Amino acid sequence: MAKILYVEDDPNLGFVTRDSLEEEGFEIFHFTDGKDAWKTFKKDKFDLCLLDVMLPELDGFSLAEKIREQNPQIPIIFLSAKAMQEDRIQGLKVGGDDYITKPFSVEELVLRIRVFLKRNAISGTQVTHDVFFCGKYEFCYSQLTLTYDDEVQKLTHREAEVLKYFLERKNQVVKREEILVAIWGRDDYFLGRSLDVFLTRIRKMLAKDPAVKLENIHGVGFKLIDKN
Repeated sequence: MAKILYVEDDPNLGFVTRDSLEEEGFEIFHFTDGKDAWKTFKKDKFDLCLLDVMLPELDGFSLAEKIREQNPQIPIIFLSAKAMQEDRIQGLKVGGDDYITKPFSVEELVLRIRVFLKRNAISGTQVTHDVFFCGKYEFCYSQLTLTYDDEVQKLTHREAEVLKYFLERKNQVVKREEILVAIWGRDDYFLGRSLDVFLTRIRKMLAKDPAVKLENIHGVGFKLIDKN
């Protein structure tokens, strides 16, 4: 049974969502403020986090940053009434894997949770095309690690998915809409901005090897170039 850290200060929404998720077979640990949630996260082990943004004591973005420092791999989904584009982008920048605006359907939430948990299960096993090489980098998809000269970086699930997509298509032009549909399931403006956030992170990860470059092909998409 998957253990989920759920942080929501609205008692009515919190009760309904927790009850619905427990009916789906999840073990829910519900907290109404970020500070208590963080104390528990440090002591226990969870499979996924559902975080409201506007929380007492410690807001959701700050809580996500703390969680990411301790665990780079655990999926984080924001559930927030803050629907502005800059809020969504900020959620991704602090380490969120997904961002759902309120009001939301429990069916959609359950679907997204199961997608991340399935990927978690896959990352714990050996999968086909698990290890990739690019320049001096070695990327292990199942372990969510990127290694350069014995220096290991941990990736989030979403970062790993994006990087894997490019590594499977090295030195090929990849269209923006193809990436969005393959990884997020649809092509829209907000998801395009989300993709840009992850591409910025990946460019920083690959910056140590001058033979590797993730190029923007204007008006078309991107190309991961490996000159080695």
